[in-house]
Amino acid sequence: MQLENALLYDFELAGRRVRLWKRLGESYEHVLMKALGYALYVEEFPDLEIETKVGLRYKPDLVARRGANEYRGRGFLFWGECGQNSLRKTAWLLKHADVGRLVLFKMIANSAALVAELRAGVGARYLAGGRLQVVNFVPGIVGLSASRRVARVPQSWYTRTVV
Repeated sequence: MQLENALLYDFELAGRRVRLWKRLGESYEHVLMKALGYALYVEEFPDLEIETKVGLRYKPDLVARRGANEYRGRGFLFWGECGQNSLRKTAWLLKHADVGRLVLFKMIANSAALVAELRAGVGARYLAGGRLQVVNFVPGIVGLSASRRVARVPQSWYTRTVV
């Protein structure tokens, strides 16, 4: 990482201090989606990590792994992808990465079109059980979260769609 072009953002998320780097070429919106995604899911997945390599073809923006002593369930309990994400990558993760729940975090005007594309492009057996979800943040989310202190992400800040 080129530190001379990076910015460090401090967030207070769900009672925890979280520091995130904005790298060269990365938008603040991408950093914000990681932060808000963390705040949304850390209560359900207390060991949620941000941008941790997992030894696969892709590196998640957010991930929660199955515990070392847990032998049931999927290897990745939660996997979060923020911003741009191809249909090919989404399908690969659902088919090959042993993901229990894959959440795509977006800031887009028409999430219905994306959901329709995902339903058409990913096999139904990989969508069973609500494994794939889209969380779309409302326009103006940057202003709503400007303090970077988010104890809980209000439902009015996003829509969640099970694909």
